[in-house]
Amino acid sequence: MTRLVPVVLLAAFAFAPFQCQSEREPDFAIEETPGDALWSLAEEQRAKGDTKGRLETLEFLLRKYPNTRYAAMAREDLVAAGVTVPPER
Repeated sequence: MTRLVPVVLLAAFAFAPFQCQSEREPDFAIEETPGDALWSLAEEQRAKGDTKGRLETLEFLLRKYPNTRYAAMAREDLVAAGVTVPPER
């Protein structure tokens, strides 16, 4: 029995890296982040021709979620539209 304990512990530690949370790949994400949802909404507004709604959505995305992966694209689109945006953090 005492020989079994080290084997069990070794096996538990061997699988530990697989249990740890890791960075998710965006294409394999199960849930949308708020930034994903807002960017999708802005793109839908663009497709419908709702420029005002799109710009407001992009401003909200930047204000509320400035560190999302869409922040840089939102900033570029706002600047291209002539909207003054706060500097990057």
